[in-house]
Amino acid sequence: MSGRSEAARPFGATGLQVPPITIGTARWRDGTGRVARAAHTDALLTSLTDADQPFVLDTANSYGNSEQRIGDFYASRGGVPGHALIQTKADRDFATGDFSGARMRQSLQESCDRLRLPALPMVYIHDPENTSWDQAMAADGPVGALIEAREEGLIEHLGLSGGTVDVMERYVRTGHFEALVTHMRWTLVDRSADALLSAAHERGMGIMNAAPYGGGLLAQYPAATSRYAYGEAAPEVAAAADSIGRACADHDIPIAAAALQFSARDDRIDSTIVGVLEQNDWNATSELLRVAVPQSLWDTVEAVLPPASLWQR
Repeated sequence: MSGRSEAARPFGATGLQVPPITIGTARWRDGTGRVARAAHTDALLTSLTDADQPFVLDTANSYGNSEQRIGDFYASRGGVPGHALIQTKADRDFATGDFSGARMRQSLQESCDRLRLPALPMVYIHDPENTSWDQAMAADGPVGALIEAREEGLIEHLGLSGGTVDVMERYVRTGHFEALVTHMRWTLVDRSADALLSAAHERGMGIMNAAPYGGGLLAQYPAATSRYAYGEAAPEVAAAADSIGRACADHDIPIAAAALQFSARDDRIDSTIVGVLEQNDWNATSELLRVAVPQSLWDTVEAVLPPASLWQR
């Protein structure tokens, strides 16, 4: 991997160790489209667990049955091993929009029950842009409830995971959070999260960057989708991705390798979250870290960067 070791490294000031790639489990849930089969996720977990190397599973209360799958697997193995970190996210009620402190408590209990854990090692407040600042910081609001849960030992570490960068940075500056997950906003074609990453890094927070492929646009060349993040890519964004893809092809490099390494090579980012459905996905992702990417390709990436007005924000 260009400029960074593949070994586990400190996760900010949390005292935890994380590898450069974190396994995202969002698509382990039941649903339509390509989802992970239980037999495949069990085989992946068996391989990771038996390898006795640090690994991280990133899940959430809202990720369908992914927490349940993880909990069931480790219940059958006698518990979570010391080299595995399971991190989850406390979610609002998607039916009612409830983002109260009481809902956070309920979300934590649901996650504990599914994961079969008496306490949660790392919990992130999930997408706080979906409530107002005043409601979030109120005495009976979600932030206070999660801080109390940490003080009680129900959660060991408290993080922040969400989208809109100015909202996220405001939460970072409170000093309440030990870790940050940002997504879709630090990629080959989008630099929205630059100031956010620096603010978190300066405070000693652990930092994870998710969705380095932008939802698929940067996963392969020619692109299999015209969408970036949660909507249709702007023409300039699509053109930039195409230019990068052509440059990668000229160097016989998968665009996915450049997309992944763009995140992994950043000294502020401790780990990059990538969706993994089965062992083959994990092997392929690991190989992408080992592809040699020349400086000339990084120069091309910077030369075709879309204007800031088109970034996700």
